[in-house]
Amino acid sequence: MIDSADVRRIALSLPETVEKEAWEMPTFRVAGKMFITIPDDETSFAVRCPIHERKELIAAEPEKFWVPPHEASSHWVRVRLAALEDLTELRDILVDSWKQAAPPRLVDAFPGSD
Repeated sequence: MIDSADVRRIALSLPETVEKEAWEMPTFRVAGKMFITIPDDETSFAVRCPIHERKELIAAEPEKFWVPPHEASSHWVRVRLAALEDLTELRDILVDSWKQAAPPRLVDAFPGSD
């Protein structure tokens, strides 16, 4: 089963990512910009996501993606760890969030970036 240790391991494997505690939870940042948080219950994690894409994700897979009321106006979406198919899906989600926060020089140098 995928857990928060997998999130941490993959996040820290991304270029120039650092872990920093904020709001009494682990957060992951690149170039000072946060791109992942792991809330204290560790059953989900939050990633950056444009609001228009977030609505589509939640509509397509509500068992996997959700937004708590206090984050409704933000550019974040929560992902339930138990609903993920595999580590490849987890990595894809984390990389997408990282790319939204990383400076262009890092994104351009990232393997698979066009």
